Amino acid sequence: MNVINKITAPTTCCSPDPERSDGASLQTYISTVWKQLGAPIVLSGLIFAVLLLLVPSQAGTSLTFTFEALVGILPFILLSVALASYLKASGADQIVAKAFEGSPVKAIAVASIFGALSPFCSCGVIPLVAGLLAAGVPIAPVLAFCIASPIMDPEMFVLTAAGIGLEFTVVKTMAAVCMGLLTGYVTLLISKTGALDDVLKNIAKPSCGASSCSPDLKEARPVWKFWQESARLKTFWSETLSSGWFLGRWLAFAFLLESLMVAYLPAATVAEWLGDGNPFAIPLAVVIGVPAYLNGYAAIPLVRGLLDLGMSPATGLSFMLAGSVTSIPAAIAVWTLAKPRLFALYLVMAASGAFLSGVVYAAVLGML
Repeated sequence: MNVINKITAPTTCCSPDPERSDGASLQTYISTVWKQLGAPIVLSGLIFAVLLLLVPSQAGTSLTFTFEALVGILPFILLSVALASYLKASGADQIVAKAFEGSPVKAIAVASIFGALSPFCSCGVIPLVAGLLAAGVPIAPVLAFCIASPIMDPEMFVLTAAGIGLEFTVVKTMAAVCMGLLTGYVTLLISKTGALDDVLKNIAKPSCGASSCSPDLKEARPVWKFWQESARLKTFWSETLSSGWFLGRWLAFAFLLESLMVAYLPAATVAEWLGDGNPFAIPLAVVIGVPAYLNGYAAIPLVRGLLDLGMSPATGLSFMLAGSVTSIPAAIAVWTLAKPRLFALYLVMAASGAFLSGVVYAAVLGML
């Protein structure tokens, strides 16, 4: 009987490889942890682990710094999350279609303003923009919206005002609108030459030539008393938890980086490279900001720390603008819909707008 059992038992060629299984299990575990906690938590944990091994005293200092900074900005986090959740639950975000009505010249202006004030997250705007393009909305106002939208929203306005100051926040909002206008009108001029023909991927191309083939973007109306509908109330709480978790993680990570910056980055070096005395400070900020793919919320504590160390406000503005527009979520939103030629235009306009905004802000500050 034992012999039969041995003969009929699975052979090694059919059984899982222990080493391969262990490797696959470890890879699956790491992937699961990364998805559940997210990049900021995992990276923060790694940084603290390194500090504990190499500089234990700095680990305690950074932990205290991060905790106190989070507590200090907590009221503004709660306010911004509540505002964003209200706009989402009420359906106020659906009125964005109104921004694209009328002639392209008018639509670009309205889309730029709406983009700077809208509560959309970068990835959440993908289906909306795809629907607009599929409905036949010209590329120029849509690209203007895509440039302005990741720079500012109600949440970011509140947090930037709390972290850096109201004046800087208002200037950043104005820059978002101006960058949208610049991008929109430049795109409109280029479109007239035919250089932007066939620059959309299939997901965003107009189809059937009729609105019946694309989402109806004009029917939705906001329900301001959303709590009277259980589904909308559920959306409110879901958005509150999602936004709170998102902001909390990224801000904690940013405050941790700020603590290290304060500890190890000499103020004299920052002032020399990014201060008013360096004529290349703004171009340098743009060059660093574009490939940095820096989350707009994470940039707030970092820029505040750099300002305290001697960076000029105009340089900080250029850095934040370039980083916001080319952050991974914002870049993915455009890359999903655009072919490389249009995506390249998006990056060029992001860098150009960030540079010009910094130069203008520096000139204004110089006159005050």
